[in-house]
Amino acid sequence: MAIPRQRRVLVVEDDQTIAKAVRLRLAAEGFDVRVAGDGEKALAAYAKAEPDVVVLDRLLPGLDGLEVCRRMQATRPVPVLMLTALGEETDVLVGLGVGADDYITKPFSMRELVARIHALLRRVERAGVLAHEDTVIRVGVVEINTAERRVFVRGVEAQLTRTEFDLLRRLAERPGQVFERERLLSDIWGFSEAAATRTVDSHVRALRRKLGPDVVRTVHGVGYALVRP
Repeated sequence: MAIPRQRRVLVVEDDQTIAKAVRLRLAAEGFDVRVAGDGEKALAAYAKAEPDVVVLDRLLPGLDGLEVCRRMQATRPVPVLMLTALGEETDVLVGLGVGADDYITKPFSMRELVARIHALLRRVERAGVLAHEDTVIRVGVVEINTAERRVFVRGVEAQLTRTEFDLLRRLAERPGQVFERERLLSDIWGFSEAAATRTVDSHVRALRRKLGPDVVRTVHGVGYALVRP
């Protein structure tokens, strides 16, 4: 029986202290870890190593993380967890817009980083299983093809990341029902911490930018619901 290949993670971080700490922790978790310190080296390592997931710093010397992410996704789509020291919502949404699946803000805990990586990998596996389903979900102006993982709004395709697609699909399972932010965090990201619910908020805002402002409804103090026609 063939031995399963170790999950491979490419860590792109120019701060050597952070890069070393992340490498050691992920190696201890059983990952095959490769490290690159700038954008050009990251693209070369990406082409050679073919990682299962990329941990990518937003601010890099030379090519910044946004351009690196854009080029990676154009070559071979891969789950990307973006590290950012930028607290502005616009910067987060730009990262999600170029293909990052998730983000985590510095300083971060190693436990949360590992949890996010495992969640991304589970999402890829789940997508492979769901790809065999032939299901189309229609809610108002939104059409979700679960087998092809494609979304259309009024007949025009919207380009969603894995995380955005999974979040939309979860909301679409029960149109009109309000999902608590903690529940969405648990269902989509695989863990539930009150301090991390801002992640859900950022992805909902990214969905609204791509699908329209009236597709997802906010229930203040509770969570979100897909608007039912």
